[in-house]
Amino acid sequence: MITLDVYNIDNKKVDQFEVKESVFDTDVKEHLFYDVVRYQLAKKRKGNASTKNRAEVTGSGIKPWRQKGTGRARAGSRKSPLWVGGGTVFGPTPRSYEHKLNKKVLKSALCSAISMRKRDGNLLILEEFNLEEPKTQVIKKIFDKLEITEKCLLVVNDQEHAGIKLAARNLAKVKVIDSTGLNVYDILLHNKLIFLISAAKKVAERLDRG
Repeated sequence: MITLDVYNIDNKKVDQFEVKESVFDTDVKEHLFYDVVRYQLAKKRKGNASTKNRAEVTGSGIKPWRQKGTGRARAGSRKSPLWVGGGTVFGPTPRSYEHKLNKKVLKSALCSAISMRKRDGNLLILEEFNLEEPKTQVIKKIFDKLEITEKCLLVVNDQEHAGIKLAARNLAKVKVIDSTGLNVYDILLHNKLIFLISAAKKVAERLDRG
C-alpha cells in the first residue's frame, strides 16, 4: 500500500488516501501505450469511405452495340469500370477498423499511465466538492487556486458531479471525465491528472479487481 496526499480546493493538504501500489505506483510500461492508443483511435475511426462497384452504379445492362462489325471494341455493359461513370474496382466500402486487444494489456497500460503521472509529480487527489451553480468562473477560480496552468484531466463520478462537468465545458485546457471512462489516451493527452477522492477509490477498486 502507498499513501497519497489529499488536498482541498484551496490547495491545502487535508487528508491522506491509501491505495495499492499495483494501481497508482506500478512499473511504467511505456511500450504498451502505443498499442492501446492505436486500439482506442481505431475504435473511434469511422470507416465511411464508400464507392460503387459495377453492380451498384446507375446504368443499363443492355449491350451497347453488337459484338462484331462496328469497328469498335467489344463491350458488354455501360457500367464497366473501363467506362466513364462505370463501377469502381476494389474501391473502399464502409467497414470497422476496430481490432482486439487483451484485457490485461488494457489494464496494465492504464495503471502505467496513472503511475507515470504520479512519478512525474502530476497526479493530484482532491477532496469531494460540487458546484451548486455550474458556472465557468467558479471552476476557473478553483483551478487558479490549485495553480494549474497546464492541460488537465479531472476524473469525477458522472452522476454525482454533473455541475462540475457543466462548469468546465468552456475551459479549453480542462477535460472532465467519468471514472468509468478513464483511459490511456486522455491521460497521455493531458499533462495533469486530477482525481476527486470518490473517483480515485472507484478507479482503484475497479483496476485492483479487474
